[in-house]
This record gives sequence, structure tokens and C-alpha cells, in this order.
Amino acid sequence: MDTTKNETAAAADPRRWLALAFIGLAQLMIVLDVTIVNIALPSAQADLDISDGDRQWVITAYTLAFGGLLLLGGRIADYTGRRRAFLTGLVGFAAASAVGGAAPGFGALLGARAAQGAFAALLAPAALSLLTTSFTEQRERARAFGIFGAIAAGGGAIGLVTGGALTEYLDWRWCLYVNVPIAVAAAAGWWVLPADTRQQQRRKIDVPGALLAVTGLVAVVYGCSEAESEGWDSGVVLGLLFLGVALLTGFVLYERNAAEPLLPLRVLQSRARGSAFLSIALATVGMFAMFLFLTYYMQVVMGYSALKTGVAFLPLAAGVLVGAGGLAGRLLPKVPPRALIVPGLLCAAAGTGWLATLDAGSSYAAGVLPAELVVGVGMGLVMAPAINYATHGVREEEAGVASATVNTSQQIGGSIGTALLNTVATSATADYLAERVPDAGALEERRAAGGPVPDVVKAGLVEGFTSAYLVASVTLLAVAVVVAVLMNTPRPDRAGAAAAAPAAHLG
Repeated sequence: MDTTKNETAAAADPRRWLALAFIGLAQLMIVLDVTIVNIALPSAQADLDISDGDRQWVITAYTLAFGGLLLLGGRIADYTGRRRAFLTGLVGFAAASAVGGAAPGFGALLGARAAQGAFAALLAPAALSLLTTSFTEQRERARAFGIFGAIAAGGGAIGLVTGGALTEYLDWRWCLYVNVPIAVAAAAGWWVLPADTRQQQRRKIDVPGALLAVTGLVAVVYGCSEAESEGWDSGVVLGLLFLGVALLTGFVLYERNAAEPLLPLRVLQSRARGSAFLSIALATVGMFAMFLFLTYYMQVVMGYSALKTGVAFLPLAAGVLVGAGGLAGRLLPKVPPRALIVPGLLCAAAGTGWLATLDAGSSYAAGVLPAELVVGVGMGLVMAPAINYATHGVREEEAGVASATVNTSQQIGGSIGTALLNTVATSATADYLAERVPDAGALEERRAAGGPVPDVVKAGLVEGFTSAYLVASVTLLAVAVVVAVLMNTPRPDRAGAAAAAPAAHLG
């Protein structure tokens, strides 16, 4: 197959910008689903009589299926055709969402959420690989990935607004039903998507590699999700994490000699791509910290409703649009990627550091709003170039699995980051209350039962949140230093000859 000829044809296709709109719509649906269900969960729990111990599975079922199957989904997209995989993922995701919205009980909802995750694992890498192969000219690629990065980083905030409005004015079930019209609209763009190319030879799925990758990723994601409730020193958590690391190590060793590997290791061995994957994974820690703790801060400490909380997140989305669509979209063709990613990480670190100064009496305008704007701009500066360079220079037949690795980085970073920061927050809160309240456990039980939140509990919660934000800020600073050292990719005009070469020579 003539890769250079295909890339030139794709770049010359006048429908590529319209295709971006449909690809972006599918990506928005996936990102929305991460946060929109969080807002709906309390209502769904009451309606379906789900216990406190079981409610986490509504979230975990999705993340386990999504995170565990991503690499396999990306390889299937490479082998069967990206447009075919994109449409299959859309139809399956919409059907699973409809089943979940109509779920009569906990079991049906759980199965639907797992099915959503499985189809998202096929849809997400197909969408990103379609974008990767549609835009190859440097300036157009920069603008396209600026838009895509803004959706990836800011869509969660839109999900909070949408979830709050649907839950408050309609019903929690509409937080799942809403995916159906979005999927239908995205599927309507099939005719402008790049046509699938027929494989010259029939490819086989790397079954041993797939089993090692899926079980390893599921073990790591599940272990991190259990750490939130069981603690990092739990035997179950440590066992799962050890098993996951062992399986993924076995996966890497097996892939080194596999005839048709699920994940060719050359995808990871480029310093530019490796740094980009690291940036995506650890920047996600900062974003998840923002969503998780600010949601509780605004609802529990400040007394905001779900809808008001969602609206209060909109400046974060605005900051992402400025960082990704404005600054990064314009500068990406002109500067080395680390000249955007490193300042973006520093900006996000400054924003989370600002949040570490909050107290129970802080105002939204003086405390939360400036931090949201700064973190949003930083995340936009990180995500647009990082997603671009994470898929840059891979062979066309490996675009799907490279795209899947981007999404896997986000899932693993989000899972580990959420569990770690939640442990930091709950420990700090418990220590704070233990020093000031004789029976802190009973006080927390009364609060959880729906009673008013005492000022001392608010102060304890804020103590936990700010401790977690401080850890997030230090983490972002550390990864900024690492990326500054490792990511030595020159600016695009200096690398122009390389960029124009066949992708096979860049892997």
C-alpha cells in the first residue's frame, strides 16, 4: 500500500473538515459520559435502590471495560477498517445507552455500562486514528488537533452542566438517553469519513497479547478503583496491582517477539511519543482532581445545586478552548511540542496550587474561578500537542493502536490519580476531624444521612481537598521537568523533511 499517496489524498479531501465535526461529536459523547453519569448517580441510586457499597460499580463497570479493551479495540480498528469500527462503536454505544436508560434494576444498568465501555474502547481509537490519517499537513493537523484536544480536555465540564440540567429538570435516565441522538448525528457523517482500505493480506489478532493486555489493564484499573474505598495497603488492592504489573510486563516481553504484535513496541520507543503519553497520563491526574474535589467543594461546602455546580465549571471549558483551540492551534506548527506542553503543565500546576489555598469561606470569584481558568488554559496547551505527537509518525496500519494507547494513558492516569488523590484527601480529613471532634464517625454518618453539614466537617473536607490539590500540583511540576528533559523533538519547520517522509521511516 502506498502510504504517501494515501496521505496526500486524505490531505486534499475537501470534506476532511466536515469529517472532523462528526469525529469530534463522537469524541464529545465519550467524554461527556465520563462525568454526566456522576451527576446522575445519586438519583439513579435512589430510584433503583442501589446500596452505597454497590453504587461505585455503575462507574467502575464502564472504566474497567473501556480501559481494559482499548488496545484490542485499536487493533481491531486497524485490521477491520477505521470507518467500519467507528460506525460499529457508535451503534453499539447508542444501543447500550438506551438499554441503560431503560434499566429496570441494578443488574441491567451494570451490564449496559459495561457494554458502553466495550463499544467506547472500539469507538475512541477509531475516531482518533481517523483524525490522524485525515490531517497530515502540519498547519492543518495543528488546528485539527487543537479542536480535538479542546474536546478531550473540556468535554467533562460540559458533561457536568448537561448532567445537572437533565437530572434536575427531566430524569437521571436522560443522562444515558442523550447519547442516542448524539450517536445518530455522528453516524450520519459516515459518507465524509475516509474510506477503509482493503488489507492486502488477512491479519490475525494477537490473542495471547490481547489476553495479557486486557487482564493486566483490568487488574490495574480495578485495583486503583478499589484503593479509593479499601486503602492502598489492602491485600486485595496490592494483589491486583501486583498481578496487573506482572501481566503487563509479560505482555511487553511477549510483544518483543510476536509475529503480528497487538502493540508494536516501536510505537512506545520514540522519545516524542513516550513523552506525549506521559504528559497525557499525568495531566489527567490534575483534571480528575479538579472535577472530583471541586464538585464536592461546591455542592457540600458552598451549598451549590447540581446544575449550579455544572454551570460553575464552564470557565474551565472556556480556558481549555483558549489553550487548545486558540494558543496551541496557532503555535503548534511553529514551535517544538515541549514549548507548549511544559508551560501548559506549569500553568496547570499553578492552578491546582491556587486551589490548595482555598478554605471553607472562600468565594467562587476569588478562589475557584481564577484557578479554573488557569488550569483550563494549561490543560488545553498540554492536550492538543500531546495527542498530536502521541500519534505522529506512526505507520498508517498502526494508527488505531497508537490512538488506543493515548486513551489508555488517560484511563490509567485517571484511575491511579483519582484513587491516590482521594486517599490523600480522606486521610487528611480524617486526621483533621480526629483532632477536633470526639466522635467524628457519628458526625459524618449524620451528615451522610442528609443532615446539615457542620462547619467543622466543612473545614475538614476542605483540609482534605487542599492536601490533594497540593499533591496534584507537585505531580504536574515533576512531569513538566521530565518532559522538558526527554521531549527533544524540534519545531515542525526544522523537522519538515522528516514529516514529509513516509511514516514507516519514523516509527
